[in-house]
Amino acid sequence: QVQLVESGGGLVQTGDSLRLSCVASGRTFGSYAMGWFRQAPGKEREFVAAISWSGDTTSYADSVKGRFTSSRANVKNTLYLQMNSLKPEDTAVYYCAGSPRHYSGSDYGEYMHWGQGTQVTVSS
Repeated sequence: QVQLVESGGGLVQTGDSLRLSCVASGRTFGSYAMGWFRQAPGKEREFVAAISWSGDTTSYADSVKGRFTSSRANVKNTLYLQMNSLKPEDTAVYYCAGSPRHYSGSDYGEYMHWGQGTQVTVSS
């Protein structure tokens, strides 16, 4: 069983940066593909970024490509999402998720473990 806890959210202004962290419990973090998803009020949860268990493969939603970067430190059981040039439309609750596969990309159904989320609010 993997438990995930996100942190790093907050209230920022347009153009600011934030770095989200997701700390995983258990010894198997290094064998899990990880993803970031977000959900804005009144909208469905959407894919943001994904990273393979080794960190050598990443993918991003078109809406965040070039602004967000996902990375991981397996020795620390931690996943990161660096968010730059934030926009009001990035406002959402951000969730990290874990998949027992090498890489799961945007395939929501492959992610078996989810954190509780961290709120990101970008003011205009």
